[in-house]
Amino acid sequence: MIWSAGFRALGTSALVAVTRRSRLPDALLLVVSELDRIDAALSRFREDSELMQVPGGVPTAVSPLLAEALGTALDAAAASGGLVDPTVGASLVELGYDRDYPELVDGGPSPKPVAVPGWRTIRLDRPSRTLRLSPGTLVDLGATGKALAADRAARAAASACGSGVLVNLGGDVAVAGAAPEAGWPVGIADDHRTSPDAVAQTVAVRSGALATSSVTVRTWRRGGERMHHLIDPRTGRPAEGRWRTATVAADSCVVANTASTAALVAGEDAVDRLARAGLSARLVAADGSVVTLGAWPRAVA
Repeated sequence: MIWSAGFRALGTSALVAVTRRSRLPDALLLVVSELDRIDAALSRFREDSELMQVPGGVPTAVSPLLAEALGTALDAAAASGGLVDPTVGASLVELGYDRDYPELVDGGPSPKPVAVPGWRTIRLDRPSRTLRLSPGTLVDLGATGKALAADRAARAAASACGSGVLVNLGGDVAVAGAAPEAGWPVGIADDHRTSPDAVAQTVAVRSGALATSSVTVRTWRRGGERMHHLIDPRTGRPAEGRWRTATVAADSCVVANTASTAALVAGEDAVDRLARAGLSARLVAADGSVVTLGAWPRAVA
């Protein structure tokens, strides 16, 4: 049996599930506490977050949590060949994504081109946890930060509660501890808010993580154009490519999210990139056709 509770956190839907019913309240409390810490450290939408308090051009000591999140983002940028870049914050603001998504409204002038500084402009000395941002650089840790939160929260809850735990943060799914006998059932869809009877496929997850990235959700209009939150660092604009949704399985949510996000930005190269990485994945093209890679299970009609 599986018991779960849903709530909102980090600007998205969140769900905690456990294999021991009596442990759900404690697991929920631990996960909420972890997400609160993540939000206070990493949020781009809070003026009082630690990230937003870092001055440009000045070496600044940061907390272990922020240092871990920044290091994770830089590792993701390197692993993706720069396709997943944490310095796209100013581009997102210019496109209108300057507040939590539920608060966004359509309208406003057409966005102007904003050059992405590039992840190599972030100087992080990991041993001393010292950060130096170039003046004017706005860091956005939305993708890897949410995935890191899922990984950390699932591990912490499973360890403390002695239960199998699943944490789902808007399509970033991490599991820890002993899984249910048949695995954790996870519905795959373009939108994490899809009702259970409308998912495209349900897969069983026994360990590790799944991450789904999509250009069909978190959309708005600016200057008459449709915008979305996945930025191509090469252009500073919403990514345009063959795929509308990518779901990837990996040992951690961070690795899965990095790969799924990079796949949408990479476009035609996504299949080769995922195959070279040895990752199992499900890609949905703009016309609805589906390509699966690796050990991804076939859908049963």
